[in-house]
Amino acid sequence: MTTRITIDPVTRIEGHLRIDVEVENGKIARSWASGQMWRGIEKIVLDRDPRDAWTILQRICGVCTAVHAICSVRAVEDALKLEVPLNAQYIRNMMLTAHAIQDHIVHFYQLSALDWVDVESALKANPSRAAHFAESHSDWEGNSYAVMAHTQERLKAFIGSGQLGVFTNGYWGHSQMKLSPEINLMAVAHYLQALEVQRCSAKIVGTLGAKTPHIQNLAVGGVSNPIATDSEGVLTIEKLMQIKEQIDMIGAFLHNCYFVDVAAIAAYYPEWLRMGAGVNDFLSTSDIPIDTKGTRFMSPGGYILGGDLSTFRPISRFGDTYFTGGVAESVKHAWYTYNKGAGELPPWKGETTPAYTEFQDDGKYSWVKAPTFYGKPAQVGPVAAVLAGVAAGDRKTISYLDRLNEKMSALSAEKIEPSALNSTVGRHAARVIRACLSYEYLKANWQLLMDNIGKGDMTTFNQPIFPKGTMMGVGQEEAPRGLLSHWVVIRDGRIANYQAVVPSTWLAAPKNDKEQLASYDVALLGTPVADPARPLEALRTIHSFDPCLACAVHLTDVERKTDIQVTAL
Repeated sequence: MTTRITIDPVTRIEGHLRIDVEVENGKIARSWASGQMWRGIEKIVLDRDPRDAWTILQRICGVCTAVHAICSVRAVEDALKLEVPLNAQYIRNMMLTAHAIQDHIVHFYQLSALDWVDVESALKANPSRAAHFAESHSDWEGNSYAVMAHTQERLKAFIGSGQLGVFTNGYWGHSQMKLSPEINLMAVAHYLQALEVQRCSAKIVGTLGAKTPHIQNLAVGGVSNPIATDSEGVLTIEKLMQIKEQIDMIGAFLHNCYFVDVAAIAAYYPEWLRMGAGVNDFLSTSDIPIDTKGTRFMSPGGYILGGDLSTFRPISRFGDTYFTGGVAESVKHAWYTYNKGAGELPPWKGETTPAYTEFQDDGKYSWVKAPTFYGKPAQVGPVAAVLAGVAAGDRKTISYLDRLNEKMSALSAEKIEPSALNSTVGRHAARVIRACLSYEYLKANWQLLMDNIGKGDMTTFNQPIFPKGTMMGVGQEEAPRGLLSHWVVIRDGRIANYQAVVPSTWLAAPKNDKEQLASYDVALLGTPVADPARPLEALRTIHSFDPCLACAVHLTDVERKTDIQVTAL
């Protein structure tokens, strides 16, 4: 018997994602990931001054604003071959890494943890035993008996009122929830604490970027932050010291809570280290530049074929021709059309022409295009970035993977090998590693900025000059959800074409010209579903990718008013 399940929209994400699956013999046999909005923002920037593009394009998403803004100015700078002052690089890097940490924390606790944590079960917990478990694995100040007891009382008030608030619509009591009441209580306590800690990251972005979301301090050629030691109206040493306080608070939570909680999920759900594998070719980019030309980086990236780390080929600079020569997008199964029936198009020649039909299983069924790298789908995201770090011999990446396994050894006999990262729980493991690496990069760039100011260098901007003629540029970035790239064609100082190839486009894509599946669909195949009316297992895997469909699509349906729909047919 075949059961069709439609989850529309998938909640706890940014944007509108529909997932259709067919279940046979208790497992998912077919899958369709569909973006339900059209993204036409590339058309908005056509014929505009390239210096203005970043202010518009960061509005692709209401969450990942800084990453799109910085990627956009990088694209224009690459077209102009314009160097960026060191201070500007360090300030940008601090905003990127602080934003990444916030994104990682929110993804795990607010967007994914409730797939593993039974909130109502926490009411049965013994707060003393919950505190003992938590304190035996870290010295986080929020693990005390008083905190656990207070958290339980807050939960009782929520549930007693009949209004669960942020915990509404969870699959509480589901047969696949395995954590003890005490671990559930600890996780709920950390969920609430994470709401406070992520604000530290937002404060850093807001201090440097003038506001967040939608930062205001960027410019093609650098940043608009004047640096001085004697003026309250600019970036002062006092403000930088305040940022350092926020950095220290973030580090304490990452190492004592996030790290431990991911290890606990992996230890108690070891079968999910062997389920949910996406596409086995991995693509990432080097990032966190520490020179003016975008040729030296803190974070390595590159391409890995078939999961074999020995095939790793680095993407060693911004505008790397190996990268730019490999990316193309297909619309065979997307609600777009290409002029003259073209197949795949490279982004510099990309077109954004909508051609909507109804949802067609074997035809067009998504507003998301299908990117390929040298003709094949690729998995982007924290798994790709961590595997690139391991393949490149990056000591910090390898050290954090080893430390995560040490934490797990205190809870179970399980170990996360690099190959196991390509799984549902493995993506959470990779993400906490990337969060800790972002913390290391944030600290390092803070110190680099302080040291450079100490040398008397206050430069934050190089003036761009736009010559006549046509030039092309690409902005690359290892965003929290994976490889982000903006592609611009400039003709006589105006934007002639613009395309953004975002992480969720790589991951949530429909089938491409060769009928190959992208990572969401590949990862769902073979997943067991215990209760078709409550498809928790499918949501676990999809949420592990941290979908952000606003980046991939932009349209709204003003006729259909359905807020959430889960049907088993």
